[in-house]
Amino acid sequence: MSESKGASLPRVGFIGLGGMGGRMATRLLAAGYHVTVYNRTRLRAEMLARSGAVIAESPRALAASVDVVLSSVADGAALTQVMFGALGALLGARPGSVIIDVSTVNPRESLQLSEAGVARGLEVLDAPVSGSLPQAADGQLVIFVGGERRVFDRCRPLLDVLGKAAMFMGPSGSGSMTKLCVNVLLGLGMQSLGESLALGERAGLPRARLLEAFAETSVLSPSQRSKFDNIQRDEYPAAFPQRLMFKDFSLIMQSALELAVAMPATAAATQVAAAEHAREQAAHVDEDLSAVVRAMRSDGR
Repeated sequence: MSESKGASLPRVGFIGLGGMGGRMATRLLAAGYHVTVYNRTRLRAEMLARSGAVIAESPRALAASVDVVLSSVADGAALTQVMFGALGALLGARPGSVIIDVSTVNPRESLQLSEAGVARGLEVLDAPVSGSLPQAADGQLVIFVGGERRVFDRCRPLLDVLGKAAMFMGPSGSGSMTKLCVNVLLGLGMQSLGESLALGERAGLPRARLLEAFAETSVLSPSQRSKFDNIQRDEYPAAFPQRLMFKDFSLIMQSALELAVAMPATAAATQVAAAEHAREQAAHVDEDLSAVVRAMRSDGR
């Protein structure tokens, strides 16, 4: 990208450089954006600095130096920490700046952030993403956006660097609610795959042949198919960690209770996810959501 084109781009700040955030920030750097980063663990920020990022000492300092602040954090508590308070981005951001939160949080928390930002003269979008590490690295995420349409339109070029599709879903909180609906499909899909395999294997069907049979049908989803290697090896390296799926299930059930929506299948899957989450915590491991397949096996391996 030419220097003149780079100079015309908004200055971007990125808070939260975990597996997803780090890859998204890397894509923005490669696209010619001036990127300032902050991460609680400084080592990850230093890795981005080697690619040209500037390191900020706090979310507040980061927000004061950029036009657009993106945040990618684990949960609502982390979002509160980086946005609110004496060192939070809200106090540093200049009026007219944009905050785009790509985290998966409760829609109510997205609305609270938007209201706090608007009170300070800021524009706020909730823009959680669907996809895992490979999609984040390749710019193939799907982004669900809530907020003002005019702000979405203004930020569309930046979002297009991060994803293959950026979809405007409605007012603040709409993006976060869409992401929870999508993750119902993700979580139940993996749970159903685990149950199907457990049934077939208990009946004596070879796992490899059963997976081959599944792959020839039209009922298998891409997310299910993407976990076949994990299942064949019985190893579950975390592309989308089980702990995050459990967190999302918890958010989904909170929303279901608030909206009086019956979700019996999701409630059952949440209990399985809770048991698997407890097992991983006790074993001090961090595995992929597809580990639920192993959890459904009768021998527990």
